Amino acid sequence: MRFDTVIRHGTVVTASDTFVSDVGIKDGRIAALAAELTDADEVIDATGLFVLPGGIDSHVHLDQPSGDGIVMADDFDSGTRSAAIGGNSTVLAFCMQEKGQSLRDALKVYHAKAEGKCHVDVSFHLVITDPTAEVLGQELPALVEDGYTSLKVFMTYEGLRLRDDEILATLDTARRTGALVMVHCENEDAIRYLIGRHEEEGKLAPKYHATTRPVAAEREATHRALSLAEIVDVPIVIVHVSNREAMEEIRRARQRGQKIAGETCPQYLMLTADDLDLDGMDGAKFVCSPPPRDKPSQDACWEGLEQGVFDLFSSDHCPFRFDDPEGKLNEKGKRHFRWIPNGIPGVATRLPILFSEGVMKGRIDINRFVALTSTNHAKLYGMYPQKGTIAIGADADIALWDPKKQVTLTNDMLQHGADYTPYEGLDIKGWPVHLMVRGKTVVHGQELVGGDPVGLYQARGRSGLVAPPK
Repeated sequence: MRFDTVIRHGTVVTASDTFVSDVGIKDGRIAALAAELTDADEVIDATGLFVLPGGIDSHVHLDQPSGDGIVMADDFDSGTRSAAIGGNSTVLAFCMQEKGQSLRDALKVYHAKAEGKCHVDVSFHLVITDPTAEVLGQELPALVEDGYTSLKVFMTYEGLRLRDDEILATLDTARRTGALVMVHCENEDAIRYLIGRHEEEGKLAPKYHATTRPVAAEREATHRALSLAEIVDVPIVIVHVSNREAMEEIRRARQRGQKIAGETCPQYLMLTADDLDLDGMDGAKFVCSPPPRDKPSQDACWEGLEQGVFDLFSSDHCPFRFDDPEGKLNEKGKRHFRWIPNGIPGVATRLPILFSEGVMKGRIDINRFVALTSTNHAKLYGMYPQKGTIAIGADADIALWDPKKQVTLTNDMLQHGADYTPYEGLDIKGWPVHLMVRGKTVVHGQELVGGDPVGLYQARGRSGLVAPPK
């Protein structure tokens, strides 16, 4: 067989194996894994490099409505460009249903935003904010059959959060259709009470975002979400866990026999609440929910990654410009932390941070890195084995990593729409130096190459965590 591309002399890494092999690529898929493959139109020398499946970031916000006068910093063009720079070949973004809107209409809007603009492959999670009888009884079952097999619900944010009975109804629909539900766990009533207390005391600076969203508010909501899932007997994903207490709720639920997936993010490994307590408004750069906690919480999140409590390492990329009246420094946000847009950029830095801080510092091995950043995402969200592994027949989504390359993070190298990175100046060891999406080179060195965006929308199967619908 003559190949379109052969990657030679690299060390192939999957979630379970590490071996030296050439990789032959034909028609966008991996066609051979063997020694001394030579017959190809293009040969890439990967001597000294790791050959990994491209990263899959399953928690990314792009071009999403964010309130009056607030504009998200990344659309699908800039967001997927940044994802590619950071070694990702697929992102799963959110399609936000607005109140009174049908899911079909929301999807039309988001597909139009993404069409022809994506530098990596994309898929959508459905965000359910208005679970009417028609949405749950008609629309959602039909959309699950069409390949929209995951959805998200919020327990916080007015306008987004669902009541417990609405969550139960949504979970029950997921159980009957074979969909997988992601849950943002924070107790909105407790948060609103604490905001009121802070307002009475004049505590309105960015640092008070963290003290109005304490660990207990996340822990309680996590326990409640797990209890609701147990009542309906359906798996769920607890997203962006920030601390030991919430993590232990996941561990205990598994010990009870529940099927649960857990996720954490770079901000909970690298940042603390002290980052919100900077001079002037600089702390606004680090406002996200749940907020960063403290050093013991960082240690707990590392423990969760090492011990398997967390299945997923995602970015929760939710970018806003800092020095911008439509971003963090909007007029109301300057006066009160509750109006500072929640979210930080991170789709490009997710993989390098975990590689450098995890693999290169001996906290996790490289197989665990692949599982946490690619394979588990593909399995959990119905994309495996088409994506998330290096295997014959899989899409040729491949990232070549140089473990010796040292980089100091600066905002301009990340090519996102935000005007800052929370990780400015962080020294990184190990970097993705080449990225292919379905056999097409998208990034070489640290630059986007290849012309027009090549990313395609990916319909998905059902999660490996859920039972088939009856």
